[in-house]
Amino acid sequence: MIQRLKTYDFTLLFAPIALVAFGTVMVYSASIVYGPVRFGVDSNFFLIKQMQWGFAGIVLMILVSLFPYRHLKRLSKILVLLMTLSLVGLFFFGQTVNNAQSWYNLGFINFQPAEFAKVGIIIYLAAVYAKKQSYIENFTKAVVPPLIVTGFLLGLIVMQPDVGSAAVLGMIASVVIICSGIKWKHILVLTSITIGLIVLAGTQLATDERISRFTGAFQPFATPDGDGYQLVQSYVAIGTGGLLGEGLGQGVQKLGYLPEPHTDFIMAVIAEELGFLGVAVTIGLLSLIVLRGLFISWKCRDPFGALLAIGISAMFAVQSFINLGAMSGLLPITGVTLPLVSYGGSSMLIMMLALGILNNVARTVKVKEAERQETYEPLRQPVHRTNNQGVRSWRS
Repeated sequence: MIQRLKTYDFTLLFAPIALVAFGTVMVYSASIVYGPVRFGVDSNFFLIKQMQWGFAGIVLMILVSLFPYRHLKRLSKILVLLMTLSLVGLFFFGQTVNNAQSWYNLGFINFQPAEFAKVGIIIYLAAVYAKKQSYIENFTKAVVPPLIVTGFLLGLIVMQPDVGSAAVLGMIASVVIICSGIKWKHILVLTSITIGLIVLAGTQLATDERISRFTGAFQPFATPDGDGYQLVQSYVAIGTGGLLGEGLGQGVQKLGYLPEPHTDFIMAVIAEELGFLGVAVTIGLLSLIVLRGLFISWKCRDPFGALLAIGISAMFAVQSFINLGAMSGLLPITGVTLPLVSYGGSSMLIMMLALGILNNVARTVKVKEAERQETYEPLRQPVHRTNNQGVRSWRS
């Protein structure tokens, strides 16, 4: 038992648990008034739900960390089938939330297949590009087929329409593809094609509502009571917080001024109540997870494990960047939540599932390193012998 505990990466174990605990406290603070006023629920409703999903997520992370990640390679094609079926099924059985038919109402949880697709696409791309390492420089044979699958899944998400989730998924996939070892000229070709598709999609999918998100993000004070209202209220919360904040539970913007304070704009509540210090701690913990994941990918000698670690790190980095960019006016508001901190059951479970996989990669790396040290340790002992020139030599 003690030996098994030693194989855990405690950074990846305690940093997520700390974020979940901290996020639960902030969700309660943000929703204690907003919940009853906006949704007519008990003031403890979101607290209890977040505690339940947080506990379930921690258990899931620990259990998944015991499952050998190499077995996921065999499941990659099944995952693609499940992702396709779940995304297609939304057009027939999906529930519309915020003008996007992107949720299944399962009674005990509203499940968003796009969240599942984030982990699924990482596993699929890691498996297929790890398998193609011997001919990864062949653009047509190695690079293109997985891109077609990825593009198809992204198209299903865009059609919901859920542009925010599609952007996150596309950026995660791009990181895995770039790190898979393909040629730089292929990266440039794919970048050019991607930019062209984004411009084309932008012209075809542009609506007054989506355009207003850009004007609201980059010119919020031009329409402070309209498109820029949400961002202006976020600025007020950030500016009010200062260095140490107004105090936990003492924020004002969550009292009906700031829309979605417990989900998309949870960081604005943190900034107002805990100040720069609270924001720094939150970003620090998220950064710790990302950097630790990248370190594990660097240490891992298995291409599949390395790409898994890179993809999961990218998932946390991309989603955090988009959420923080939206609440600070750097990016348009897309409805992307802050990992492990914002309220949400499906997001919480998927993120903790991904961390369980990452921890298993870390455990495998640690075990392999220990085995190599045990194998080579006897050979590292100096063997005193004299060569023909009378010089002592070493065998290693």
